[in-house]
Amino acid sequence: MAFGSEGLWSTVASLAWQAGAMSSTIAAAWLLVVPRRYGPARRPLSAALAMTAVWAICGIYNGIHAPATALLDAARNLAWLFALYRLFAIDGRHTSMAPIRPILAAVAFVELLSAGGVMALVRAAPGAAEPVGFLTFVSLGLLVTIGGLVLVHNLYGAASAQARLLLRWPALAMALLWGFDLTYYVIAYLSGASPDVLDGLRGALGVVLAGLVVLGARDGSEQIRFRPSHAATFQSLSLLLIGGYLVVLVAIAQWLAFSGGDFSARMQIGLVALALLTALAMLPSKRLRGWLRVSLSKHLFAHRFDYRAEWLRFTRTIGQAGGASATLEERAIRALADITESQAGLLLTRGEDGMFELAARWQWPTAEVPVAALDAVTVSAFERTAFVADIDALRDGVPNPEKCPPLPDWLLAEPRAWSAVPLLHFDRMVGLVVLARPAYTRSLDWEDFDLLRVAGRQLASYLAENKGQEALAEASRFDDFHRRIAFVMHDIKNLASQLSLLARNAELHAENPDFRADMLLTLRNSADKLNALLARLSRYGPLSVQVLAPVRADETAKRTVQQFRGVHAVSVVESEVCEVSAEADSLEQAILHLVQNAVDASIDGGPVFVRVATDNLNGIIEIVDSGAGMSAEFIRSHLFKPFVSTKAGGFGIGAYEARELVRAMGGRLDVESREGLGSRFTIRLPLAAAAALRKTFEDVGKKVA
Repeated sequence: MAFGSEGLWSTVASLAWQAGAMSSTIAAAWLLVVPRRYGPARRPLSAALAMTAVWAICGIYNGIHAPATALLDAARNLAWLFALYRLFAIDGRHTSMAPIRPILAAVAFVELLSAGGVMALVRAAPGAAEPVGFLTFVSLGLLVTIGGLVLVHNLYGAASAQARLLLRWPALAMALLWGFDLTYYVIAYLSGASPDVLDGLRGALGVVLAGLVVLGARDGSEQIRFRPSHAATFQSLSLLLIGGYLVVLVAIAQWLAFSGGDFSARMQIGLVALALLTALAMLPSKRLRGWLRVSLSKHLFAHRFDYRAEWLRFTRTIGQAGGASATLEERAIRALADITESQAGLLLTRGEDGMFELAARWQWPTAEVPVAALDAVTVSAFERTAFVADIDALRDGVPNPEKCPPLPDWLLAEPRAWSAVPLLHFDRMVGLVVLARPAYTRSLDWEDFDLLRVAGRQLASYLAENKGQEALAEASRFDDFHRRIAFVMHDIKNLASQLSLLARNAELHAENPDFRADMLLTLRNSADKLNALLARLSRYGPLSVQVLAPVRADETAKRTVQQFRGVHAVSVVESEVCEVSAEADSLEQAILHLVQNAVDASIDGGPVFVRVATDNLNGIIEIVDSGAGMSAEFIRSHLFKPFVSTKAGGFGIGAYEARELVRAMGGRLDVESREGLGSRFTIRLPLAAAAALRKTFEDVGKKVA
């Protein structure tokens, strides 16, 4: 084999040439056996791939610079030129190729001349060509590659949109083929010798050529798209500019080095210093970067914006709380400013009086905004037209395609103001974002208007939702306050009812010593209840209990019943010793609510009965009345709903508060009722012993876990 030198690179180079030969052979046979596309160019492309394979095989066994390899290199180029000629026939352009045929003939002639010249030189001086002969060979190779690239450009550039979908793959293959050879010959010309590294990689061209041609022949190849993002393109071209800058520096430094002497050394140092200062001054410039980004977007892309990237950035900015833009209003300004690369912005929203006022500013502390920033006429015009105002155009008197709303004088007088974007929610303007002029100022176009208008509507929905959430939170706070007041009024109403009944009965039984004793007891209990109510005000709202402890439910029930002596016929008909896990005040409050409800529901002073018992696990407290009763529908839908009551002037929270207190103590409140017969309320609370035993098991389980 020709790769006789030892080492890793020789192995890599040999494998590259073998891979190129194998890939080209398989692709050439595949195109002949499985005809897919390319029409009249199918067989020429197969022949070009086959010739590439023969050239690679010859290079492997005879050497890269052997006469046979050089001759097959020329044959390979001629085969690809013929395939390129036949590709013109795909969309019928082969009939009008008068300007192209001379170029084809000239490139083919130069290739034949190059092959013949190299063979003559090698035969005349075996072992190595003279420098003049080498440079002649390289120059002819440069002419062939440049001519081939020009023909590829004509093939693809003048093709129809439909034909390009098929031509792009073989055109790309030939562009890479001759582009690689162009680099190879340029380096050889400058260095005066064949580049060893590119010699080793040259055989791998067969893999690339075969892959691209086969890819283009497969079904669905026209659906494959290469669409780099704006950011990737910008960064790639930035790297190319930096690379070009370095190449220019190296070239100038080399040119100065040829002059020799101290003057050239000083010139090199000065040139490097000047170049570095220029780079440091220009590269950080926002204006330069803005101009570069706008120019690239204008000339390389069908659309100015990468909409996917813009929308992801927009969503990320809105949803990212904290940092410099902590509030939603500031993030809204920044989300729009990022689209146009503006450096600052203002947000105007409706105040409580309906007038638009300054709600937030982002990096714009010097803007003077009046209290009434927009009048009703301007707001109405924005809502009607959804117009994104180009303030610079309005200042210059440029006619607008749409009817622009009359902007206020303070906005036109602000020198940094650049555009105004209305935020419309269901065609009602909830805000206006004023964007400052970016570092590189350009004229707004239809794409800017469309994207800003859509982003403005999205921002309007965020701001409207935030306003709604704030209103709900405020309403919830007021609801909690009203709920607390309702509980207080309910407790006061119960005490007032007891005192009213006591006053009426005092007119009849004031002389009775027993009644006077009961009256004093009731007054004392009422006073205690009022004091306890004041102490418990902070507990209203979300009902809870502080600490559960063993409580004698039978004694609590008796104390509660005593409060109704002389007021209503309430009696304890059964009182079993019952110690439950509860909070004494909460349990008494729950029983009091239920007894008071039973008293209110009793007809013509019907008695109310209280029963206390146990069922081995729970303590049971029953309150039974013979009043009007309730329907099943009322119990299911209204009984435990706050502020719903069947009593005139009732608050409807007694049963609700009793149930919540019982639940907070780990119990359950059940109700049975029949219309016309009465009701039974049953409180079930865990017995203190059962609660303690359960807590012990839970603690053991936690320790085991």
